[in-house]
Amino acid sequence: MPTNESLMYVLDKAYEQKSLKELVTQSPEIFEGLTAKHAELLQQALGVKTIADLANNKHVRWAQALVTLAEVEKLPQS
Repeated sequence: MPTNESLMYVLDKAYEQKSLKELVTQSPEIFEGLTAKHAELLQQALGVKTIADLANNKHVRWAQALVTLAEVEKLPQS
């Protein structure tokens, strides 16, 4: 049984039993649907080597902030 049952839908099977602290030190290729090639491209483009790097990447954080703000944006009435 995975640490968190939801991880079954997010991670490759081999990583489902790992602790969250272990998981964030792994390559993004452990995410379901990503490959070693994807991880290599992330490293080349953004300097991302681990899941923690990806989560803390300034471009990812900016994108998350924009999406959050867009959800509550109020445009002036015309």
